[in-house]
Amino acid sequence: MLGDVLLITDKHREAAASILNKVLEIRKSKMIIAISGESGSGKSEISHVLAKALRTNGILTKVMHSDNYYRIHPLERKEWRIQHGIETVVGYNEYDWNNIYRNIDEFRQGKVANMPCVDLVTEQVDQLITDFENIDALIIDGLYAIKTEGTDLNIFIELTYHETKKAQMVRGKEPQNEYRARVLEQEHKMVQALKPLSHLLITPEYKVVPARG
Repeated sequence: MLGDVLLITDKHREAAASILNKVLEIRKSKMIIAISGESGSGKSEISHVLAKALRTNGILTKVMHSDNYYRIHPLERKEWRIQHGIETVVGYNEYDWNNIYRNIDEFRQGKVANMPCVDLVTEQVDQLITDFENIDALIIDGLYAIKTEGTDLNIFIELTYHETKKAQMVRGKEPQNEYRARVLEQEHKMVQALKPLSHLLITPEYKVVPARG
């Protein structure tokens, strides 16, 4: 997302270094890594640090922020959610999965892709043109990223929104009101249900461990 605030600390660098070792171990052409977690858990920070570390190891990597792919425009989403029922509609079905998979296919085929990019300042949905020809790996991050089919490595951050309230406020997320609380609780339920799809877990202490099968 354009204008997103990254709060990168040593814990993100250490976790990314651990993930890097696993990526290098299972390295393959056109690899796809997915990182899921609740709001404020550090998905964007991990993705950024990991992508830079991969480049240092000769793997040119692009980050796809799946939160750019909501079907409902940012300026209309609150009213739409309230109208249709927050507990009913908030979740991975809010994403435009057809567009996500179209861009993934373009990555795999090394094509030029037109990707949505939300400007957090204006809340407009801009278009980003990306040439995937020389991109070796794709990191997909977002609440429900590990639900994406065909990924090679799924990473799940175990921090919940209860533990990340400060990070959400610093990064300029929506105000902490009743609406936001209901959205976060529903996202919590939907995100936690995806945990069994993970290959690696990042614990609340930010240690990277294998997921139990």
